[in-house]
Amino acid sequence: MVGACAAVLLMVLSACGKGDSPSGNASAAASASASGGGGPAVSVSSVRAEKRDYEVRLEATGTVTALNSVDVKPQVSSTITKVHFKEGDFVKAGQVLFTLDARPDETNVAKAQAQLQKDLASLADAQRQLARSKELFAQNFVSQVAVDTNQTLVDAQQAVVESDRVAIKAAQVGLSYNRIVAPSSGRAGTVNVFPGTLVQPTTATALVTITQLDPIAVSFNLPQRNLQDALQSLRSGGGNVAAVLPEGRGTLAGKLSFVDNSVDATSGTVKVKAQFDNKDEKLWPGAFVGVKLTVQTIKDAIVVPQATIVQGALGKVVFVVESGNKAAARTVEVLYSSGTDAVVTGVRPGDRVVLDGRQNLRNGSNVVERPADDASGPAGARGRHGGASAPGGGGSGPAASGAGRGKPGSGPIARADADASRAAIADSSGGTS
Repeated sequence: MVGACAAVLLMVLSACGKGDSPSGNASAAASASASGGGGPAVSVSSVRAEKRDYEVRLEATGTVTALNSVDVKPQVSSTITKVHFKEGDFVKAGQVLFTLDARPDETNVAKAQAQLQKDLASLADAQRQLARSKELFAQNFVSQVAVDTNQTLVDAQQAVVESDRVAIKAAQVGLSYNRIVAPSSGRAGTVNVFPGTLVQPTTATALVTITQLDPIAVSFNLPQRNLQDALQSLRSGGGNVAAVLPEGRGTLAGKLSFVDNSVDATSGTVKVKAQFDNKDEKLWPGAFVGVKLTVQTIKDAIVVPQATIVQGALGKVVFVVESGNKAAARTVEVLYSSGTDAVVTGVRPGDRVVLDGRQNLRNGSNVVERPADDASGPAGARGRHGGASAPGGGGSGPAASGAGRGKPGSGPIARADADASRAAIADSSGGTS
């Protein structure tokens, strides 16, 4: 019995001795890893800092407006006899649109012409009477008073004839109003009348609206702090304006054409317009578009994504991957930012700037780069939230999770000690039996 107990004690001591070996090895490995300069490598993706000319742009939302839009209305009261176009047609300036019932005005013209002929006859008679009186005055048969009287009749009749000619022109103008023509070129809108419709000058609704589509304008508002930028662009020839069509349908290039003469005191903005060629009719009056006005070009700018910039206690920094796959923090100054880009100082062209995984970095951290397109996938998510996976292992499961957090009594070391104890107890039970 004493011999059996001694054998069990020796086996337990032996098992404890074996269990201490993995624990010691793991501790040594952890110490070595901690002294390896920055700890475990952090999985990151990086982009190159670019050196290029960068356009400073002011962005706004604009409304497409026609440069010329005319409501066509009648100038006389009459009835529509014919419509010479269809809704949506493109018409040219001077093209006939509507014909009205012209009979009353034609009658007025004929009446005025007849009156002119009558008065011309009266003028001819007065001139003959004046000629006779002059002959008789030369023979001393009539006095000078008779000659002057006939001269007055001739002058008065000439004025009547001139009045008749003016009356004819007025009647012809009224007659011309029965032929309604396009005041400008453009696209015809909805036709609101039909043959037989009685129209009047006082009618509120237009017969049709003619809208010019090419060229066309985009109207938008800029904050008053950008007024001088807009004026400078206008003085230099209009600058470059881009109209961004919705739903990714492309962009159109135009020029700044107008800056309003006052700032809206209510909104603190100034109204500006840009003009665009619109032969393809991509811009339509009343539609909303994005507008980008280029007011300056920064030469040889260093451009990085805005997402690479980290706001730290000492200011804005980016992490640059240096030789030996070490992360180095660089303090930067943002000169200008727009969209996803930022113009900065503090980095060199071609530097590998960390994009994904930057929140897990410290100055001098070890990094391992992954492809940029993996940053949004599952691997990228693990890299951002949990650091890099251990080599040769999945980096998941209870064991790996415990090892990563460093909890006591978990991981490979604790499992080795537990296995050794269970083996010793099993051997002891077998020897006793």
